[in-house]
Formats: sequence, C-alpha cells, structure tokens
Amino acid sequence: MREIVLDTETTGLDPENGHRIVEIGCVEIDNLLPTGRTFHVYLNPERDMPAEAEAVHGLSADFLADKPRFIEIVDEFLDFIGDAPLVIHNAAFDMRFLNAELVRAGREPLPPSRAVDTLALARTRFPGANNTLDALCTRFNVDLSAREKHGALLDSELLAAVYLHLKGGPQPGLELASDLAAPLGDDGHTSGWAPPPRPRPLQPRLTEEERRAHEEMVESLGDKALWRKFA
Repeated sequence: MREIVLDTETTGLDPENGHRIVEIGCVEIDNLLPTGRTFHVYLNPERDMPAEAEAVHGLSADFLADKPRFIEIVDEFLDFIGDAPLVIHNAAFDMRFLNAELVRAGREPLPPSRAVDTLALARTRFPGANNTLDALCTRFNVDLSAREKHGALLDSELLAAVYLHLKGGPQPGLELASDLAAPLGDDGHTSGWAPPPRPRPLQPRLTEEERRAHEEMVESLGDKALWRKFA
C-alpha cells in the first residue's frame, strides 16, 4: 500500500496567527518500506522568521528569501502525495498548516481522514511514555546521529523507520518461511530449518478405555472402515 510520510517546518505554532510553512519533506513508502522517491522543498514564508523558530530548524529569513512560495509548488506537491494516506507525527499540527496554505492557494483542504497520526499510534502502544520522534527513534534503535536540528525531509525518513516498528516491525518468521519454501534435497527434505527433536516423546493423550472403544467402533464398520485400506 502506498503511503506518504510527511513533515513540515514552520515559522511558529499557529497558522491563524499568520505563521507559515517554510519546509516540506515527504518520503514515499510502499508496504511500509521506502521506495526511494521523495519530495523536498524550502519555502519563502513571505514574513519574518521568529528567533525561537529558527533555533528549532535553523532556517533563517535570509536563507528562505529566494525560495519559492507555496503557491508556486502546490501542484507539484499535490501530484506527489496523490490520494495516498499521509503518515505524520502529531498530524493535527501539520494538517492545519497544510490546509491553511492550500486554502490560501485556492485549493481544496485535505480531509482529516487522510492523516495517519503516529503520535496517536505511539500513545496507544506506549501509554504514559515519552513519545516524541526522538524518543521513539531511541526506543526502536533508529540512528539519530544526523539530526542536529529539525529538518522536514530527515524527520520524514526517521519517521518512516519508526512507523515500520509501530506497525509491527519486519515480519517475524520470514527467514523461516524462506527456508521452508526451499527446494527438496536428495533425501526428500528441505535443506533449511527443521525443528529440533523433542528431548522426550509426548505422552499419549488417549486412555486405554478410549483406545479400546475406538477399536470396537472400527471393528463394527467391517470392510467399510477406511483405516483397514491404508493399514
């Protein structure tokens, strides 16, 4: 199933107070694994950059001054995400900003049902725990060494790895299944995995009374008993 892991960086916390998106990063995944296709853009927010926001993502107003405006990349963005579900950490935040930008650009807003909120998934799986992206990466041993500041594309790549673990991780038993599907050897058995022998045979579950009753039932069937044909 195609999904888009998405993250944004902004000038602040609330689009209703005039804050804008300054970076969008998207990673395409198929069946929970990255396909290698990404979408990444820096945006001119057409306003100043508050110091507290710059401290988070490191994007200055000077750096963003010559970058495209959202309206100039909106069609490319919508083409990339298509109709796929959007996997977002704390989805309500990013969806509010994306929809504010889309409405400003004269496009239809994205319905809330498009979003898969990994923060909600994490809170269900780890209630009461620290479920920030950093904390989840640490919990799942996802490498954070490249993350000095927040960055939309890098964070999307990290979130894609976290999402795989939140959805159950690599399927257990795949190697076992591969071994069992191996061609038969000369001895008629697979050359791969096989269960070890039991240290002691299982004890029979039939009582002596049940065994005699079964024999009497088979005897009563006479020649119709299939057991006799394969004995």
